[in-house]
Amino acid sequence: MVALADYLMVGAILFCVSVAGIFINRKNIIVLLMCIELMLLAVNLNFIAFSHFNHDIGGQVFVFFILTVAAAESAIGLAILVVLFRNRSSINVDDISAMRG
Repeated sequence: MVALADYLMVGAILFCVSVAGIFINRKNIIVLLMCIELMLLAVNLNFIAFSHFNHDIGGQVFVFFILTVAAAESAIGLAILVVLFRNRSSINVDDISAMRG
C-alpha cells in the first residue's frame, strides 16, 4: 500500500521541478505557462492524497474547481500568445517587456 508520505513526496518533487523550470527558463512564455500548470497539478495531487487518507471528499471538490480555473487560464493565456505572435512574430518575454509604454 502506498503511504501518504509517498504522495506528498511526489507532489513536492513536481512542485520543485516546476519552480526550477520557472527560474531556469525566463525566455519562452509557453514553457512558463506549462510550469505554472505543473505547479497546480502538484498541489492538486496533494489535495487528492489528503482527501483520500482523511476520507473526506472536500479536497477532491476543491481540485475540480482548481482544474476549471487552470483550464480557463490556459485558454486565455494561449489566446493572448497567439495574438502576440501574430503582431510581433515572437513569443519571448523580452518582446513583451518592450511593449511597456
